[in-house]
Amino acid sequence: MYKYLIFDIDGTIIDTEKAVIGSLQRLLKVETGIDYPSNELSFVLGIPGLDALKQLNIADTEKACDKWNEYLKEFYNSIRVFPDLEEIIKHLHHLKIKTGIVTSKTKQELIDDFYPFGLHDYFDYIVCADDTTKHKPDPEPILKCLKMAKLSPAEAIYIGDTSYDMQSAHNASVDFALALWGAKDPNLNAKIKLSHPRELLDIVGIPTI
Repeated sequence: MYKYLIFDIDGTIIDTEKAVIGSLQRLLKVETGIDYPSNELSFVLGIPGLDALKQLNIADTEKACDKWNEYLKEFYNSIRVFPDLEEIIKHLHHLKIKTGIVTSKTKQELIDDFYPFGLHDYFDYIVCADDTTKHKPDPEPILKCLKMAKLSPAEAIYIGDTSYDMQSAHNASVDFALALWGAKDPNLNAKIKLSHPRELLDIVGIPTI
């Protein structure tokens, strides 16, 4: 039984795919003149924006990332919390189950994209991209989150939706749970595959609400 649930954000707690890809397509059209199809950009889901832009051979990645975040604001109305997750997160908090977040978002992106939903206060610990030197799929972010909670890898499970999440968990010797409601690849190597957010209660031994 796990004592600590660590969550990814994008594709796990909130559905941001349309916003992230749509705003990136606009940025790339402005920067390069190229219309990128969405399927060619899906690799950016789950990694820091700067890393994604480097892979797209954008020269001034910091300036471009700022523009990307500005374009993203035009898509905010498409971002939503996945069904039933808000209720589950609040229930876990009420029962004093330790929860954390490990995200590829920067602190400012967390404030802009996630804080409006009012769920950040229900998590005990949060690790953003600018809190660590290395990022997913490296284990450093998850290991930092474990250190903050003063728990061992065996006591935690990381819930995510991408191969980057899976690799980071495996590299940190932490079990991985695949959030099928946001995952693009249901065949990722996961200890547990979650079909519905209520199944999060099962893995910490709480009766389903």
